[in-house]
Formats: sequence, structure tokens, C-alpha cells
Amino acid sequence: MTSRLFAICFHATRPSDLARFWSNVLGRQLADGPDDDVTVLPPDADGFRIRFLPGQEPKTGRNRAHFDLTSASPEDQQETVARALGLGAKHIDVGQLPQEGHVVLADPDGNEFCVIAAGNEFLAGTGLVGALACDGTQKVGYFWSEALRWPLVWDQDQETAIQSPNGGTKITWGGPPVAPKTGTNRLYFELAVPAGADGEAEVDRLVSLGATRTDKGEGGGARVFLLDPDGNEFCVQRPR
Repeated sequence: MTSRLFAICFHATRPSDLARFWSNVLGRQLADGPDDDVTVLPPDADGFRIRFLPGQEPKTGRNRAHFDLTSASPEDQQETVARALGLGAKHIDVGQLPQEGHVVLADPDGNEFCVIAAGNEFLAGTGLVGALACDGTQKVGYFWSEALRWPLVWDQDQETAIQSPNGGTKITWGGPPVAPKTGTNRLYFELAVPAGADGEAEVDRLVSLGATRTDKGEGGGARVFLLDPDGNEFCVQRPR
């Protein structure tokens, strides 16, 4: 059985503070985790968690992934931006143009995110977290479509996007040029193998799709760390 997307994980210098920021921005509940982490819970049973784990590595360059938050109206966009700024976010310039309409911010730990203008048809119906927008190749989009068994909802000009069959947040990859990877990503996917399934068989399946094993381990073997075809870290949580 295919593993599911359990969480988007952030390495954070102050996990509790960053989790509170995102909990308040998104209006979601918090829960303590087993690894000195704090989790923002999903809005429903089909959604993924956002986990904040301790990490002291300095941020070097832009993250390879960021959240795109949706807006129901121009006023709603302004309210989301104002709420985030009041909680400690900052405006940043990543080369966006005024006519693009979205507002680019960084959370208190420097992680970029966007508040998208109202009327974006591609993100219609996805919920507040409209997309996790990633730098990445077409190949990695195909990999994650197969890995999660989420269908491709966009595949054009080497840009790809996938979405759960149940709807919700899309994951997108912008195609070339992809900036070189520097160090360990601050954000990574955590997959969970269903109870009763064969965790090692699932890891083998992911490797057959193009993942690469690493020598990193965590939690006494409870998690297996791999790299996707673009070299991005992710982990598989074995059944306990």
C-alpha cells in the first residue's frame, strides 16, 4: 500500500515560536510531537500536518519550497498579510513585479511564503494553503505523482503540479532553471506507511521510482531518509 503525505517538516531555530506563528496565520490547532517538535494540525482527516523540528543550520539562500496562501477577496488578502505582519512576518523582495498581485513575506525564521491575490483559478477550492510551490524539474514532479499516487493536475512547459484525489493543497514544481542545492533543505516531506503494511517494501518501491537512500537515520530506525530525483531530502515513517 502506498505511503501518504503525513507532514511538511520545517527545521526551525525556535520550533514552538514558529509553530505558534503558523497556527495563528492559518487558524489551526497545535499539538506537541514525539521529537521535541510542535505540529500544526491539518484542517481535516485528509490533510497533512506542518511539523516544526529543532534545527540550528543557518539559512543560506531561498528555500526550495514555500507556501502559497489563497485569498477570497482583496480585503481578505490584506487581512492575511496584516495578520502575518502582526505576528512577526516581514515583507521581502524576491524579484516579484507589482502587477503580479501576490505579496511575498518571510516568517519569523526567514522562510518565504506568498499571499496570492483573489481570483486565482488554479488554486480555486484548495483551501487557505493553496499550494506548496517548489523549485524542481519535471522529473521530480513525475516522481512525486507516482510516489504519492496523486494525479498530475498540470504538466506543461516542464512545469508540473499534483493534487490528492481528495482535493486540498496542490504541490507544484516550476521547472528549469532550478537553482543549485546548497546544504540540507529546511523543508522536507514526511511520508507515513499505513499500519500493517511492509515499510521496507515501500522504501524499495520509492527507490525503484528514482529515490536514493541516504545514510542518515533518526528515531532508532523509525524513519528512513531518502533523496528524491532532485536531491531533496524526505523521510518515510515506518509503521510502529
